[in-house]
Amino acid sequence: MGESMIWNIHQRELPVSAQQAGALLDTVAEPGNPLWPADQWPALALDRPLQVGADGGHGTIRYACTAYEPGRTVEFTFAPSMPFAGAHTFEIIDRGEYGCVIRHLVVARAREPRGWLLWTFAIRWLHDAVIEELLDRAATAVGHPPAEPARWSPWVRMLRRSLDRVHAAVPVD
Repeated sequence: MGESMIWNIHQRELPVSAQQAGALLDTVAEPGNPLWPADQWPALALDRPLQVGADGGHGTIRYACTAYEPGRTVEFTFAPSMPFAGAHTFEIIDRGEYGCVIRHLVVARAREPRGWLLWTFAIRWLHDAVIEELLDRAATAVGHPPAEPARWSPWVRMLRRSLDRVHAAVPVD
């Protein structure tokens, strides 16, 4: 199958300073933060405050913080147990008087065909939905809610129902 690269970019222009958006980004791993849509998705949780070396993830997606520049960039590298090698990054891009852009970028490769299949048919769709909700929340948190909030596609709703059934069937220690 060769190299199966995964590139995925989401971004939102915000009519606020990069400093204001960056302060919001710095809270992404805090419980109850205004960015992560934990009411709809597994919470992003780390084993310590956001910093290089913090381990965690959301749901079954595991990663470690491998780069962090407060107010500007957060990089999470997928754990070796994941079917992907690579990272996902949040960044704030300063556009001066025009505000800023909050961007989320995934650059990874499938470690095996199963990883590519999981990404193509399930994870990508779920990822796109959670990140668009996060960007909606970022816009709302800085006082500029989206005119058209993100909506789940029928495929995402079906995947979520399937995952909810799987999680309900797994015993909790």
